[in-house]
Amino acid sequence: MTDQTSTHEFQAETKKLLDIVINSLYTERDIFVRELISNCADALEKMRHESLTKDDVFDSHVPLEITIDLDEKEHIMTITDTGIGMTRAELEENLGTIAHSGSGNFLAELAEAAQKDVNLIGQFGVGFYAAFMAADKVTVQSRSWDGSEGNEWVSEGAGSFTISDRPGLHRGTKIIINLKDDAEEYAQKFKIESIIKQYSTFVPFPIKLEGDTVNTVQAIWTRSKNEITDEEYTEFYKFVGNAMDEPEMRLHFTADAPLMINALLFVPKENFESFGFGRMDPGVNLYCQRVLIDQHSENILPEWLRFLKGVVDSEDLPLNISRQSLQDNALVLKLRKVITKRFLKFLNEEAKKDEDKYLDFWNTFGIFIKEGATSDFEFQKELAKLVRFESSSSEDGKAISLAAYVERMGEGQEEIYYINGPSRAAIEAGPYVEMFKKKGIEIVYTMEPIDDFVLNHLGEFDGKKLVSADRADLDLSKSGDEEADGESVEKLSDDASDDLIGWLKKTLEAHAADVIESKRLVDSPAMIVNPDGHMTSSMERVMAASRMEKGIIPENSKKNLEINLASPLIKQLADLVKTDESFAADVAMQIYDNAMVQAGLVVDPMVMVERNYKILNKAVGV
Repeated sequence: MTDQTSTHEFQAETKKLLDIVINSLYTERDIFVRELISNCADALEKMRHESLTKDDVFDSHVPLEITIDLDEKEHIMTITDTGIGMTRAELEENLGTIAHSGSGNFLAELAEAAQKDVNLIGQFGVGFYAAFMAADKVTVQSRSWDGSEGNEWVSEGAGSFTISDRPGLHRGTKIIINLKDDAEEYAQKFKIESIIKQYSTFVPFPIKLEGDTVNTVQAIWTRSKNEITDEEYTEFYKFVGNAMDEPEMRLHFTADAPLMINALLFVPKENFESFGFGRMDPGVNLYCQRVLIDQHSENILPEWLRFLKGVVDSEDLPLNISRQSLQDNALVLKLRKVITKRFLKFLNEEAKKDEDKYLDFWNTFGIFIKEGATSDFEFQKELAKLVRFESSSSEDGKAISLAAYVERMGEGQEEIYYINGPSRAAIEAGPYVEMFKKKGIEIVYTMEPIDDFVLNHLGEFDGKKLVSADRADLDLSKSGDEEADGESVEKLSDDASDDLIGWLKKTLEAHAADVIESKRLVDSPAMIVNPDGHMTSSMERVMAASRMEKGIIPENSKKNLEINLASPLIKQLADLVKTDESFAADVAMQIYDNAMVQAGLVVDPMVMVERNYKILNKAVGV
């Protein structure tokens, strides 16, 4: 039989593409291996489909696999698949033109991006042509599954290619890459193995490198949950999460609307950020048809879910999407929303199923849920269901949900109350909870500085407004036990009260924004409240600490001082003003500083101690 060799010019657009590939694409060069393996996997998948539907398949006994051979001495890399193969016409059509992309607009966009030195391989789907990034010459030998004779395609990427007969080939395609001088590392086994393990570990056909199967870990997320054992899940978690222990929780789900999604997410046992190891990198990898397109993806989940490990695979994403275009891709944004909502729903279901187990999760990873609540408005309603805090009605050390609080709310109560303090004991010994105790109103205890930011950002839950107990405009008259309001307590007379309040305003004008009668103090003589209804004392402490870190000296804004006109100390102070106004001023200032300390706010300790001794000396008659 006469050997038929023909020479062809590349399509004009393909010439331009090759010029860009060869001369401009030098970032993330490794991806050409991924592209070639993906092409092989596609050919094998088509062959698998044909073998199921056709009886007359050529070389039907040949196993479906990918083989990679390396010649380090001659600097040659060969990748072979036993897939569907190509006829002579298909070789010319598939490798001589840019299918469906040969437009001037496409090439203009490609050239512009090349000048910006971005990752072009994935972004524009150059696929097979990516081989020329590393190759001086590319040879493709292929024989179609229909049994027609094989052919060989050869090009040096210089504008033309030849196609000639190649008798005796097995079914499939072999790509022989003669490597450039500066690409000789791709003839080394450890280099190719590392690329396969990074990008192509879960390709559903064996990848044999120098005779050894490299991709031995199964893509178990594509299997039915009923088929997978706990041991298999654990081993996969250890692999994908680079972990030694077992996961605390796992979510494995499949969705087909609005997107095709297979996801397998794991919650680890430990929060390594709490151990001082620094900020964690995202732990979820994004795949398309089992091929990695974004490792440790910053795009597939919000940053506050960075503690999760696992994989997300979506067939709706184009395999050739780049990391740059992931950030703005509408499909990725939709995928992110679907997966985040599904995970938050899962956590809520787990909390209802086993509250104690969920509290273990909350104690370890609650800080991330709080971070989400303060930074991500889109998911606030879902996050509000997941936050947990202790309250005056909860057991010591056991947090409750806002939903449980609402269920216990008394008739007429329209708001959820909270107060911050360093500990439960400190809160319960402070002045802010006195009226809540007296009226039997539950109050949420927030014991971390970020907690007030969380509740302030949430704003409301189940239609009930979240209100801090140190607000100046707090009114408990319509909530709780009405009989508690009716108890008669002897207070200063109206005239004496007016005189004392007027004197305190003048005496403390450099410190207090206002002095008012308290309607919520029971035993304590005074308390500090913030005139700004949106700024709690704990929030102010956090902001002050942040300013200190930046070298900015924080300025204490003036607070309101509420006084208990039934307190024996306040009554005595009213008398003292008349007999020893100078000493009364010291007592008034000490009352103010004490209230500031109880609010967790900063006072000058030296001035306070000096004044304290002065008062003690007076008290003992020195």
